[in-house]
Amino acid sequence: MNFALIQLAGGSQLVPQLLLFAGMGLLFYFLLIRPQSKARKAMEDRLSKLKAGDEVLLSSGFYATIDRVEEKNLYLKLGNSVVKARRNAVVALASEPAPEQKN
Repeated sequence: MNFALIQLAGGSQLVPQLLLFAGMGLLFYFLLIRPQSKARKAMEDRLSKLKAGDEVLLSSGFYATIDRVEEKNLYLKLGNSVVKARRNAVVALASEPAPEQKN
């Protein structure tokens, strides 16, 4: 009989703890995971729509014009030369506002 009372007492403390952890999980999802996922998908969409003639901002800080596009690489005009770069080196289109830096 004592054993049943101990289980009931322990079980009543378990529910608030589970609710707390579930709430923390939801908060973590909506504040961190979901916004990052949306930003990643938006960037992938932008990279998939790149075409020759677009002016882009590279992660190095250079502005370049796309000469031609391949599956994973871009050929970029920098001054009088053409250089090869990975697609993920593109940070933004030059016509878009530059991404904000977080300090």
